[in-house]
Amino acid sequence: MNQNQIPLLDAIISNAKRPHTAFYTPGHKQGKGISSKLTEYFGNSIFTADLTELTELDCLFAPEGVIKQAQQLAADAFGSSQTWFLVNGSTCGIEAAILAACNNNDKIILPRNVHSSVISGLILSGAIPIFINPEYDTNLNIAHSITVESLSTALQKHPDAKAVMMVYPTYYGVCGDIKTVAELTHKYNIPLIVDEAHGSHFAFHPEFPVSALSAGADLTVQSIHKTLGAMTQASMLHVQGERININRLNKSLQLTQSTSPSYILLASLDAARHQIAIHGQELLTKTLQIAEEAKNRINEIPGLSILSFLPLPHSSSDNTRLTAIVSELGITGFEAEKILDEKFNVTPEFASSQTVTFIISLGNTASDIEILVKAFKTLALEFRKPLLEIKKRSLSNIPESNLHLSPRQAFFSSTETVPIQEVINRISAETVCPYPPGIPLLIPGEKISSAVVEHLLNVKAMGGFISNCADTSLSTLEVVIGNW
Repeated sequence: MNQNQIPLLDAIISNAKRPHTAFYTPGHKQGKGISSKLTEYFGNSIFTADLTELTELDCLFAPEGVIKQAQQLAADAFGSSQTWFLVNGSTCGIEAAILAACNNNDKIILPRNVHSSVISGLILSGAIPIFINPEYDTNLNIAHSITVESLSTALQKHPDAKAVMMVYPTYYGVCGDIKTVAELTHKYNIPLIVDEAHGSHFAFHPEFPVSALSAGADLTVQSIHKTLGAMTQASMLHVQGERININRLNKSLQLTQSTSPSYILLASLDAARHQIAIHGQELLTKTLQIAEEAKNRINEIPGLSILSFLPLPHSSSDNTRLTAIVSELGITGFEAEKILDEKFNVTPEFASSQTVTFIISLGNTASDIEILVKAFKTLALEFRKPLLEIKKRSLSNIPESNLHLSPRQAFFSSTETVPIQEVINRISAETVCPYPPGIPLLIPGEKISSAVVEHLLNVKAMGGFISNCADTSLSTLEVVIGNW
């Protein structure tokens, strides 16, 4: 297809400029009724384009015009047979994928280090998770990808599973052996669903790992806003093959997406697709070059090193993801993140007990790298502390799932709130995870162990942020009433 087209963006601009008297939503009527506090910073043009489902702009849930054209162009660019634009983030795509593949009490095989949106999908669908632990770096407490061997064991034990899910890449940029995982999954004639939130750029440069679709995935969800040029919350869902029920997927997306989609977000997806399809090779070459320069220069700073995930068997990694190990400076990743942000205005993506991670994308420049390297040099020189045994304060592995109720059963059970000291061996009624990266250490239905509680409290004490649960101070947790 002619990737120079931007049909949806063109239609929105045309309608924004068309003189007419609006008696439709939104209430601000193309910015005429918007707060002056907004226009002082953003100007007015963005609000003239904040339109609703006008005839010329098509309908997201039954596209026949410019949205359909834009999605077809995206399918062609990303290599799918069909693509859907998502305005509720990858979260709604993940939830819809699970709803499309699984009925209540159906089994789905997936890694224990899934994003919290997957747990939401399990609650909505009633599916039963069959968790398999990924490879794990016990020195740095970092989870990688599932192995073919662990998946094979799970499939042999649960041949009635309805789907397999894989995280590809991980938040640290590690990519497992997705080709073999897809081949093994398809031997059981079930779909491989991929959370590819951080890999939307893979298809557009040969130096990146293979994209999930190229490797044989049946359905993949990508956060176009995370590594490409779309606005926050704008994502895509791609499908190929016959293993996904398209009618059911459409119905599932109607359950999880807004009935009032933002056309500004939709336009940003159309424009981001155009940008990466036309200029991707050039933009990503530059991104790879500045990422490599950053890693080389930071590696030369005494007390700092850049995390390298190779050689991991049958794995690859995204070379634009930069993770610096700071524990040799005697500080935690949480401390380093705070110092970099508050003292040097350098804001990482997230931190862990020993590392700080940065996403380098097509929006970064060589001057950004200069600022980053300078900040790290000062950090190493002026903020070093006596060496601490930081890693001993962290959980030595991802906890084995100890599921006593399905996530849906636990979520809808009668619950009570109890002090954190009294939750050991109780059944969790909520999702609890350090965020980012949004990987739950507790999900509804799991029995709470002392090791998990200790780890969560340690993360909190080191400056991490706990999310999803009602009491983020971790003074209390919500648990299921009754003995299980």
